[in-house]
Amino acid sequence: MKLLELGDGGGSEMEASEAPSSPSELEEESMAESPRLIGFIIANIVGIRHYSGTINKREMVGLLREPLNPFDTNAIMVFNTRSVQVGHIERSVAAALSPLIDSHIAIVEAIVPKPLRNSSQYRLPCQLHIFARPSAVAIVRSAIDAADLELIEEDNAAFGVSEAAFVLEKKIWSSSSDDSFLDHVFELVGKDFGLGLKPVEPPKEVISSELFPHQKEGLGWMIHRENETGLPPFWEERGGNFFNVLTYHETREKPEAIKGGILADDMGLGKTLILLSLIAMDKKNYISREESCSGKRRRTGKKVLNRGEKRRVTLVVCRPSVLTSWISQLEEHTMAGSLKVYLYHGERTRDVTELMNYDLVLTTYATLSGEFDSSDSPMKKIEWFRVILDEAHEVKNFAGRQTKAVIALKAERRWAVTGTPIQNSSFDLFSLMAFLRFQPFSVRSYWQRLIQRPLSQGSESGLARLQVLIGAISLRRSKDLIGLPLKTVETCFVNLTAEEREQYDILEEKSRDTVRNLMEENTLEHNFSTVLLILLRLRQICNDIALCPSDTLSICPANALQDVSGNPDLLRKLLSLVQDGDDFECPICISPPKKTAITCCAHIFCEACISRITKQSNARCPICRHPLSRSDVYLSPQPSAENNIQSSSKPSSKIQALLQLLQKDKEHHPSAKSVIFSQFRQFLLLLEEPLEAAGFRVLKLDGSMSLKKRIQVIKELGGEGKCKEMPTVLLASLKASGAGVNLAAATRVYLTEPWWNPAAEEQAIDRVHRIGQKEEVRVVRFVVRGSIEERIMEMQERKRKLAQGAFRRKDQDEQKQMMTDYVKTMMKL
Repeated sequence: MKLLELGDGGGSEMEASEAPSSPSELEEESMAESPRLIGFIIANIVGIRHYSGTINKREMVGLLREPLNPFDTNAIMVFNTRSVQVGHIERSVAAALSPLIDSHIAIVEAIVPKPLRNSSQYRLPCQLHIFARPSAVAIVRSAIDAADLELIEEDNAAFGVSEAAFVLEKKIWSSSSDDSFLDHVFELVGKDFGLGLKPVEPPKEVISSELFPHQKEGLGWMIHRENETGLPPFWEERGGNFFNVLTYHETREKPEAIKGGILADDMGLGKTLILLSLIAMDKKNYISREESCSGKRRRTGKKVLNRGEKRRVTLVVCRPSVLTSWISQLEEHTMAGSLKVYLYHGERTRDVTELMNYDLVLTTYATLSGEFDSSDSPMKKIEWFRVILDEAHEVKNFAGRQTKAVIALKAERRWAVTGTPIQNSSFDLFSLMAFLRFQPFSVRSYWQRLIQRPLSQGSESGLARLQVLIGAISLRRSKDLIGLPLKTVETCFVNLTAEEREQYDILEEKSRDTVRNLMEENTLEHNFSTVLLILLRLRQICNDIALCPSDTLSICPANALQDVSGNPDLLRKLLSLVQDGDDFECPICISPPKKTAITCCAHIFCEACISRITKQSNARCPICRHPLSRSDVYLSPQPSAENNIQSSSKPSSKIQALLQLLQKDKEHHPSAKSVIFSQFRQFLLLLEEPLEAAGFRVLKLDGSMSLKKRIQVIKELGGEGKCKEMPTVLLASLKASGAGVNLAAATRVYLTEPWWNPAAEEQAIDRVHRIGQKEEVRVVRFVVRGSIEERIMEMQERKRKLAQGAFRRKDQDEQKQMMTDYVKTMMKL
């Protein structure tokens, strides 16, 4: 089945796993950024006597395309807020709209107005609101006219009967005499969400460390959320029924309470210890039951569950680098042997019974993703007591395979844990709603209508709803609560030498001409990998000319699709893009690729993402629509650990600036330890020799290291190693240490270049500025004047405002920039 609108994010009967993962999703999501309402059609929902779903007046309903329906290939199914089928859109209307939907020309949303008193038991009137990009409006109008349907547009007097929520809100917001519609809604549902944060002590027989007050309060809040029995936000009881004040759905069945939520504390506030304490509470109850068992059981010392009783097993899903943190936190904060822990990673058991004997199972997103299609995966069979997504922003892309894998997990209690729940846009939150199964926000079409579209149109309603939603199920505290030592952040502007400036200007001008030609020939989208390579090289030359190959200026032609199967030079350049850049994201799952693949049309994806597409009939590249088969996809080799960059005799301007600051700091603070972050592995390799020559002890932390080696390096940074008398510098890559790693032994942070994602920068900084830090932390960002780095800094500020807007009242969400506008900004066009 193909999902209408933007797909279905979950529900009681229609699970999120039904959503397709195909090129069309990229097109739909791109389209969803700037559609506008062109009008609505009055239609009937038919066949309602055959289905159990019910609808109230002014209730939003979901639509689902059924191209494989045996009775009508144009079928459009209708379901209510709880994902229960109500009927179908009548045939004549479906025949007109289905081609527009299937070709992604239009988006359709439905709402049932106040039913007539004597409405038929066979049909129910509804309003179908049609959205399209401005360039497609004429096509939509023509198709609707050809079907003899009436499109009621805004200039039509009948438009006033539209029951769309955002239309009604627009009317009320524009009225100076009426109270805000949203104020009325929140008056009903926004009261007394929180009961206060009551501190709870973790069991001493499990947790050996003393928690800070904010951690005890966080533990109390999580226990309260897990024992929640009341109605979810936006629901209220009316006359024995349950009514959703946003969607107007009414049901006799009480909505299930949300046992869990989002722990969104600032990075570095000790969220892992709070989570361990929550898991320890289960163990405390288990031990208590054991102590009440027979004397025989106590004498044997065996922990035997009472008959019919299940062990409360918690599954934690995280990145491979964060496994390091969990292991070290377990060693540091729990009594030896008090928790039975299994690492479901690498060589692992497939025995469900064995896994159920543990208190805590640790695994990675990649492991879950790899087993997603496996019918015998124990991860899918077990009904977990609790599932915790650590660094939950890893599942920000709903179309991603790992997101679908975590949503499909069976669990009684669900937690999303992240200090950066929004990294790129508010749509990042939708995947968390789908994981938490928070209806109706776990259904993608409702999220679009109630949150995403109002936000993208600059409406106060979307932001206000988002804030109430977040406030209802999340806890967020800042570092101000615990009085961490001061953190200062400064920017060090670097001026290039005359030689470096000449090289940079030549590359930028050549690059600008290439991009301009792509835009004029309307081939920018088809050659976006070329653009990525250009941007990468411009950023690298700001660090050191040595990072740019001698043939950098021979950028591939822009007048046609480039077939890498017959162009080994282009393939080599694209491989360098993959290997040199540490922050590249797959355009399908919007995550760093685990295994990188390059298509014959020169576009780069996760191997898993593009493989699913090549399995489809008539498969095409999601970027340029070039036909694809499995033989058209090339796997990128793993990067070599050897330093194949030849450094110049004189360090670059940026390296010299870094060395000057380190030397100055060494004079005033001889024992200070520093962390140097870079996205470019080769640049970190270039830094080793000049740092050692300057008398620094150099440690390295990168993605090529084993878990054991990473733990050892972090311990050495903390002083558990040799050469303590030398000032220590840790060279750290973004992937290996950007999240979940404790580097509080250091007090200096150097960011050698600005990163596309400001949240990733903040994560890296907070590996040092976190609980356990006892000294002032100094952060220095390096930015080359008059370069692409200054423009990246400008883009970062826009993203920061967006992320703050979800938790604060002052800022509003901003629309996503289209790809062309983004490239124009970066290239100063």
